[in-house]
Amino acid sequence: MARIAVIGAGMGALAAAARLAVAGHRVVVYERAATYGGAVGVLERDGFVFDTGPGLLRVPAVYRDLFVKTGKEPLEKCVDLVQVDPASRHVFADGTEVSLPNASRAGVVSALGTALGAGAGERWGELLVRAREAWDRTRRPLLEEPLWPNWQVLAEREPYPTVRQRRLLRTRTATTLAEVGAWELGDPRLAALLESHALAYGLDPRVTPAAATVLPYMEHAFGTWYVRGGMRELARAVYERCLARRVDFHFDAAVERIVEKDGRATGVELADGTVADADFVVAGVAPGVLDRLTSGTAIRGGGEVPPQRGLPSRLTVHLALRGGRPDGVAHRTVVHAADRERELHRLFGERPGRTASTGPGFPASPTVTVLRPGDPALVPDDDHEAVTLSVTVPPGLEPAEDDVQGVLSAAERAIPGLRDRLLWHEVRTPADIAEATGTDGGAVPAPALAAAGGRLLHPSNSTRLPGLFTVGGWAHPGGGLPHAGMSGALVAGLIVEGPDFQGSR
Repeated sequence: MARIAVIGAGMGALAAAARLAVAGHRVVVYERAATYGGAVGVLERDGFVFDTGPGLLRVPAVYRDLFVKTGKEPLEKCVDLVQVDPASRHVFADGTEVSLPNASRAGVVSALGTALGAGAGERWGELLVRAREAWDRTRRPLLEEPLWPNWQVLAEREPYPTVRQRRLLRTRTATTLAEVGAWELGDPRLAALLESHALAYGLDPRVTPAAATVLPYMEHAFGTWYVRGGMRELARAVYERCLARRVDFHFDAAVERIVEKDGRATGVELADGTVADADFVVAGVAPGVLDRLTSGTAIRGGGEVPPQRGLPSRLTVHLALRGGRPDGVAHRTVVHAADRERELHRLFGERPGRTASTGPGFPASPTVTVLRPGDPALVPDDDHEAVTLSVTVPPGLEPAEDDVQGVLSAAERAIPGLRDRLLWHEVRTPADIAEATGTDGGAVPAPALAAAGGRLLHPSNSTRLPGLFTVGGWAHPGGGLPHAGMSGALVAGLIVEGPDFQGSR
């Protein structure tokens, strides 16, 4: 039985802790905050409850596997997991609207054809077929296996089979998500639908590789799910599974240093000077925090995937509304920007190869995601509604009140009369995310993607310091609830089975 110190109680760290404990190891988790869950937080006020992190779950099989492997009770016995239908509603710049059924390619094709015109649904369906090929090529190395030592193969190969386009005497193929949208979909609304999947993760579709088509594919193939009571209930269930497996938790316990001896991680030193010995250390923290904890030790080096830095953050506005949620309202509505190019310029700067005229700032007329759960557990009574608005913004941005009002104005396209119903709102800024997670500027990690020279891969779970492993959104396979859960499985496999571990089955 090994002694394992886990730094942080985010979802990836909790998943690793539960799996390691059931394998017979003594696991102790040290969390600097007063509670578990990391980015999966909660805001409660006046009988209203809001998720401050992810509001929906994709690929629930990751957490089903975790519960099967760590105890007798399956996931559905521990949380009330329900499919969201429709999966999403989209309000485009020209006023066109469409609701997309959950986990139904045929239904999505039909809905898009009806809303956007003949051929639109078929083009989207054909894109999903190609995206599935990219998914099949990258699923195991990007989700289920430790990062390959020869990760350059993933970096160099574009897994998406782009359609060759004839233009005059030239043949061209799309290399970015924006080009896929423009050249293969042929409708700016379909292009906006495609690009919104990247934008939700803080990715610039103008430079994000075509491999990112796996993002909408995952949603269509595995569905969109909600946990009644809010996504915080999923964090609670994983935490309680850890307790059942006798994982020991220390909250308000900041780790100041990873202790090393004879070139190996041998424990952690807490803020009060206490040293806890360990045979292995699992760090579920952001790159900047890990740098501080391992000051003077190069845990990453040449030839390895470097940590991602400077990623965008999110602005979240929580709304307490008078009046109940109307019947038939979509759980999630995406209100698309009136001017996508201007939005991307404000978010990411000028297109590569051009001179930037201004630095990144708050996106003009931003794309806004509106979540309306319709969950009685989130409101004081049936005569009120809890709504969450979210916008991708540059890291470290401090929004002005005009920016928040702009988000509310955009949301009114999805919720007519919103301001007349508004009791109060609370704003969660990148600074709030930075405080909760320790990330620089409140940056939010994106899922790992192939191609793009490896720019969108994340560092391996093992490090150059023997005995030290990394877990969570800032390590392979990257951000998002499914990916965090998979990182926990990978770290547990590497510790239990050793360096010969070939991946989850």
